[in-house]
Amino acid sequence: MKVSILDLSPIASSQSPKEALQYSARLAQAAEALGYQRFWVSEHHDLPGLASSAPEVLISYIGAQTKTIRLGSGAVLLPHYKPYKVAEVFHTLETLFPGRIDVGVGRAPGGSAEATNALNNNFLQKVANMPELVEELLHFLYEDFPDDHPFHHVQAAPVPNEPPVPWLLGTSKKSAALAAEKGIGYVFGEFMSNQDGKDLIKTYKNNFSPLRKRDTSYVIVTVSAVCAETTDKAEAIAQSALVWGIQRDKGEGQKGVPAIEDAQEYPLTAKEKATLAKRKQKMFIGDSDTISNQLQDLAQEYQADEIMINTVAHDIEHRIQSYEQIAQALSL
Repeated sequence: MKVSILDLSPIASSQSPKEALQYSARLAQAAEALGYQRFWVSEHHDLPGLASSAPEVLISYIGAQTKTIRLGSGAVLLPHYKPYKVAEVFHTLETLFPGRIDVGVGRAPGGSAEATNALNNNFLQKVANMPELVEELLHFLYEDFPDDHPFHHVQAAPVPNEPPVPWLLGTSKKSAALAAEKGIGYVFGEFMSNQDGKDLIKTYKNNFSPLRKRDTSYVIVTVSAVCAETTDKAEAIAQSALVWGIQRDKGEGQKGVPAIEDAQEYPLTAKEKATLAKRKQKMFIGDSDTISNQLQDLAQEYQADEIMINTVAHDIEHRIQSYEQIAQALSL
């Protein structure tokens, strides 16, 4: 089974933003050594406790410190940008790191309404035009605009020998149908969706129309997981991420992911405990045997080609150890 990593560059309560970004690179190096398929970084704006506002910059930083693992965006929030600029950026990355770059795109705002307005004067209209934005991006990546198109002679330079691989990320039937229509890979965010993932993936596969003759449908399912030597330890590590989510809801997320001891002592109301328990149900938490069995069952249930894991913890060593144990259990 192919397994990958999605990293949010979380800032722990004892860390600086610079350290969080440095730890993302360190985590990518560990992922490469462990045999993970790809390492993607996210795009968020003005979200307390996250250092992941510019995935294209972070990909370049990580690419310079790794050799073989595929790198990509999970995801560039396309409605905020012109497809031409996105194509230029990822063509540059593919030129620097040939055969290693994925350009994952999504339609989410990635932050608060205020941050969205700071980025984009017409976000909702751009979201409505998402099919056209994806289509234009693909033409720039593959240099195949129709002869009568006004951008036919516009090149997203530098042009690499092979284009970066395009992906569409989403959590709805609309995103699954769009990925199928455009003939590109689909990434379903299971950890952040209440939708029936199996139905969405069925929609994608049943309607897939290859972008190029050699293309086939490909599904990645993204999950949140914490693995440790024992289930009790995994529960304790996961608790800090869950409490951090509650803190963000209350406007306290700028403090960063709390230490395990601080998370255990954090006072929760009955309503917050219920929210935490509900969010915990969306996570895979346990020892290596438990997690590996759950991931394999999920891949089979969803008919996924690949599983992508997101692990948030206060301690970088706990994050690395979690990925190490999963890799060993799955024989990556």
